[in-house]
Amino acid sequence: MKKVCIFSAQYLPTVGGVERYTYNIAKQLQKKGIDVTIVTSRISKLKEFEIENGIKIYRLPCYNLMNGRFPTVKFNGEYRKLMRMLKKQKYDLVITNTRFYIHSLVGVTFGRKYAKRNIVIEHGTSHMSVHNAILDKMERIFEHGITWLVKRQCNEFYGVSQACLEWLGHFHINGISTLYNAVDMDDINNLLNRKDDMRDKYSIPENAIVIAYTGRLIEEKGVLQLQSAFQNIQKCFPNSYLIMAGDGVLYQRLKESSTKNMILMGRVTFEEVVSLLKVSDIFCLPSVSEGMPTSVMEAIACHNFVITTERGGAKEIIVDDSYGIILENNKKDLVEKALLRSMENRKYRISATEKSYERLIKGFTWEKVADKIEHEFL
Repeated sequence: MKKVCIFSAQYLPTVGGVERYTYNIAKQLQKKGIDVTIVTSRISKLKEFEIENGIKIYRLPCYNLMNGRFPTVKFNGEYRKLMRMLKKQKYDLVITNTRFYIHSLVGVTFGRKYAKRNIVIEHGTSHMSVHNAILDKMERIFEHGITWLVKRQCNEFYGVSQACLEWLGHFHINGISTLYNAVDMDDINNLLNRKDDMRDKYSIPENAIVIAYTGRLIEEKGVLQLQSAFQNIQKCFPNSYLIMAGDGVLYQRLKESSTKNMILMGRVTFEEVVSLLKVSDIFCLPSVSEGMPTSVMEAIACHNFVITTERGGAKEIIVDDSYGIILENNKKDLVEKALLRSMENRKYRISATEKSYERLIKGFTWEKVADKIEHEFL
């Protein structure tokens, strides 16, 4: 039996793009009869080792810096014990998701010594930011330094989109090819067929237009611009709703400045995300940094019209205006105009939704990604 080990600094139950990518790759490889291990960070009171749905999960001790956005490995006795357990395995492939965590350096170093193949998958298209000039500069110095160390241990880099491959060039890395982010259509369709109705839960009229956002509530995602644009739009569409699903440092600020028909769901499960997208008409992600946004792909899979920015890989699905709207940036005025355009033209919205859905299911499924991993690396 072939063995694959995936290092990912962040993993479920935290809900994010890298976390879901790791889970879906693991699940799809397991379906092919491949033995899969995930090595991630231990946050809160999660177990250091467990088996979930046949997938072995090791959680390394860590410091949860930046509210968990930047888990950093603790090199203590617990860490050494877990690594000794891993070293007893003989892996055919080690995958390290992202390259700028201490966890990433642990992954590529382990892969170089204890696996036949050792690769890194890039998920971003910009530097991490905390919107503080001094801290951001320190982060960039750190990121370039850790990337230099990772490059010394691994020379095979891939991206979850073409945009990610281009971003690798910023670090003088020649990315080889894409291992696209994708969606599990079976999971989503099963959830779409469930008898639940979020419109009933929040007393939303059937004829109301629902705008959805799913993801972390942080500045990089453009949630403040989205809220402000929506508040202006309500003057023209008083029967419209904005529902945001997710948690983050801006949750309280958004809550305090929210207006009528704006709903903050807080931290949600994947099932709740699909329940929201099932009733929403428009999905808006005005982000300044993305790899291949899972949230956009899930929205398309649930037949939502998509508005997002040109940052990242979304434009590889929304290739032109006939598939959705790609914004040049996330300025409030542009977000507002895009929302108005899609809300005023239902025929255009439906046509674009159908085209983007067809493009998604033809080229962006986990089966295709797992097939590529199996044929090229195992």
